[in-house]
Amino acid sequence: MMPLLLATALSVQAAPAPAGEQVAVTATAAPSACIGGLCDADRLRPFLTKLAAARAGGRPVRIVQIGDSHTAGDQITGTWRTLLQTRYGSGGRGILPPGRPYAGYLTRGITARQSAGWTVSGIFGAAWRGEGSGPIGLAAYSQTGGTGATMGLSATTAELFDRFTVCAMRGPGAGTLALTAGSVSVTWSLADSRVAPDCRAVDAPAVTDNASLTVVQGPVTLTSWATERRDGGGVVLSNLGTVGAQFMHYDRVADTVARRELQDYAPDLIVIAFGTNDAFWPSFTASGYDAMLQAGIRRIQRLAPGVPILLVGAPDSATKIASLQAGPAGVSPACDPGLPGAADGSPWRPTAALAVVQATQRARAHDLGLAYWDWSARMGGRCTADGWSRQTPPLMRGDHVHFTTPGAAIIAGRLQQDIDAAVAAYAATPAGGDAR
Repeated sequence: MMPLLLATALSVQAAPAPAGEQVAVTATAAPSACIGGLCDADRLRPFLTKLAAARAGGRPVRIVQIGDSHTAGDQITGTWRTLLQTRYGSGGRGILPPGRPYAGYLTRGITARQSAGWTVSGIFGAAWRGEGSGPIGLAAYSQTGGTGATMGLSATTAELFDRFTVCAMRGPGAGTLALTAGSVSVTWSLADSRVAPDCRAVDAPAVTDNASLTVVQGPVTLTSWATERRDGGGVVLSNLGTVGAQFMHYDRVADTVARRELQDYAPDLIVIAFGTNDAFWPSFTASGYDAMLQAGIRRIQRLAPGVPILLVGAPDSATKIASLQAGPAGVSPACDPGLPGAADGSPWRPTAALAVVQATQRARAHDLGLAYWDWSARMGGRCTADGWSRQTPPLMRGDHVHFTTPGAAIIAGRLQQDIDAAVAAYAATPAGGDAR
């Protein structure tokens, strides 16, 4: 077994707060142990045990990650998916927003398409239509289509599937869908006396690379779709991200829809990966963020009772905007001596709120029974974003927020390294036993 690294005590109070903010929040206790950047990994024991046995067959091990642009872009999650599936086998591509919900929508492993005739709603940005957005589920986007509207997807060889699942809204006046997976087609009427979410799976007799749907009679509102292998083991990693979103925007996902989808998709691990946009929010307060984070975590726990949750801390990032850098005294906090950007006159600094976000995430993950992955520490710590952006090749883009393909590969590799070590430490250890 790999030895565990004891974590140091943590207090949110030790992090600098934005100007005028006097609130201090202290964790009740330090994480029990960390493996690399993965703290309280023992809380993932049910997932780790299933992961260790993923090649034995049966239904795949399912990971669902919700987050911001780091998740939506699928560079990090896509590389992590490849690492997992190379080791444990592919269980399919997993849950996705239906169709192509926005310009620039990126996927790895599948190509999605849709016709004209669809209206998209989402939890943030131009797709958020207020109360007129209608029901939105796990994927953070829904689409409503009229008669004749179509969608489809095709998968790469690595992501072949034999189950195609579509989740949609039943209700008075709802229309009918024709669903096709490989050589199998079914018709699904969504008309009902009450409004409620529902999911329908179409099983193909053999693995296939294509699935589609047609609105036979509209209107129809779709909340998600998914592809999976039914009985070959392996891993499914679903990346459900929204560019620019904060965790508070996920409150716009309807409980009734998310609960039904979670029942059907049955994840073995939920990963929460927000925080970057919170740290750049001009209206950020430590107390407000802490209250929101606790409420959001408890909500996910209610919607998916008993499912292990991994909270991914916000990565290091930087800005040149002085007002966002300003600490309690209105002065940009210095970077740690010896780190890139500390002594060369670089104008790039973390936002004053970033350290508060990271410390709050770590504390609340421990307090509320989650595992925590310290993304920033696995980059090298505070003020490393500037250095990552100046590597050859660059590991972060010029915005000092998003990662390049090489940088994403490093992050995914370090996360998987810590997961591998946790599997070795806990997957074969009886609950309550000593993993050391």
